[in-house]
Amino acid sequence: MQQLKTKEAEMLEQLYKNVKMGSDSIVKLLPKVSDGNFKTDLTDQLNGYESLATDIKARLKELGVEAKEENAMVKLWSSIGISVNAMMDATDSHMAEMISEGSNMGINDSIKLLREYENTNVSETALKLVREVIKFEESNLERAKKYL
Repeated sequence: MQQLKTKEAEMLEQLYKNVKMGSDSIVKLLPKVSDGNFKTDLTDQLNGYESLATDIKARLKELGVEAKEENAMVKLWSSIGISVNAMMDATDSHMAEMISEGSNMGINDSIKLLREYENTNVSETALKLVREVIKFEESNLERAKKYL
């Protein structure tokens, strides 16, 4: 049984890191956005990421695993990349493009996790969390399109 929990924990740990990276990216971009509706959408998106992170963290705790974010260097490089990208083009359209690219990465990473673990003995509860993240990222992508 421990082996099954280990596989599930592996998957959820990666999912948690991905969701927290999305959240961190929104926090970094939010002050740079000028359109009020776009800010509202990004705030909703941030709340969604945080809610998903809470759910994933709770499941990891049930498995006896502490949720961990990406290491400091990965977070630093991501932050630098966002800042430089935003300095080069600070328009809301460009910010929406950055959000779209991040959501696409989130979708792709989550689909890879789902494919890798769906035919294992990982619980349906954990797989459902991955599917929720995919659906959430698809929604974020659609919302970002109106600001392109």
